[in-house]
Amino acid sequence: MSDTRTDEPPDTDADGEDVFTYNGGRVDPGESVNIRYGISETYLGDPVRVPVTVVNGQYPGPTVFLSAAAHGDELNGIEVVREVAHDWDHTELHGTLVCLPVMNVPGFLAQERYLPIYDRDLNRSFPGREGSTSARRMAHRIFTNFIEPCDLGLDFHTSTRGRTNMLHVRADMEHADIVRLANAFSSNVIIDGQGPSGTLRREATDAGVPTITIEMGEAHRFQRSLIDRALTGVASVLAEFGLHRDSSVHWPGWRILIDDTDEKTWLRADAGGMVDMKHGRGELVQEGDVICTITDPFKEEEDIVSVEAPFTGLIVGVLENPVVYPGNPLCHLVGLKPETQTALERERNEGDPLLRYLE
Repeated sequence: MSDTRTDEPPDTDADGEDVFTYNGGRVDPGESVNIRYGISETYLGDPVRVPVTVVNGQYPGPTVFLSAAAHGDELNGIEVVREVAHDWDHTELHGTLVCLPVMNVPGFLAQERYLPIYDRDLNRSFPGREGSTSARRMAHRIFTNFIEPCDLGLDFHTSTRGRTNMLHVRADMEHADIVRLANAFSSNVIIDGQGPSGTLRREATDAGVPTITIEMGEAHRFQRSLIDRALTGVASVLAEFGLHRDSSVHWPGWRILIDDTDEKTWLRADAGGMVDMKHGRGELVQEGDVICTITDPFKEEEDIVSVEAPFTGLIVGVLENPVVYPGNPLCHLVGLKPETQTALERERNEGDPLLRYLE
């Protein structure tokens, strides 16, 4: 099922809010519909279609969107959204799920972060606009038909190529509804901030659809442990907001909140060369621990630069590409409150199975 018509405002159903409508199409309560929705055209005039699954529960409730692959090479979120849409049992669903596993279809097909040819970032193009650039036209059709009708949203991402992140949430914690949403996702780490203009998270929130971003792992890969941990977070959110009433809200055991303007948490290279990383994402390092060494091709002893942890903290993100220029980021290290450090150390000592999702 696809649509290549020009945009119109979503229809309003006279019988109430339980029918999900998009540009003349509709999904009635109790229905699940797979849509290939036209958002642009190729050089040959063929339609560019985004896959969308709308699951409208037989009971009324909130409408939640789950989106992934706004950057075409970020794959983990695709599997999260696909499994929620097609593998979960939604017979008792109270509300509607709008699942967009691949938003940047051209980038996904080329396995590139940005839109090919245009080299535009779809995740800096929302809410989009008709009559503008290709990226903004695509963003506009996605936003008006499948984002604006929702009550809240989860947008899945990975780190950029050459880096990897432990699973964490990015959220504007000045917004009460987003605080509830971010806490419900049950991530150990929340990075607080609005996000840049043009991102789906920020523009959806500004349009009245509270939205968080979930960062998980690295580009060009399916990482099963992170996918499973994200699915736990989705289930927790659906329980918190009453869509799945037989599920429970999950508490991660400990949590830290980070201000996204705190650049001091990024450790950067002071020398160019090749990096030998000693620690991975999700690891706890003590002040003075050697996080990595940097050397040149000759690896003379006197030329090896050791990078030590300036404080005890948690590695949230880490370099995967082992070459750097001076100033390149090496890792994202965040400090921990004493009680948080104690809880983390206790979990590690007790062998909590959830810890595998950090590593």
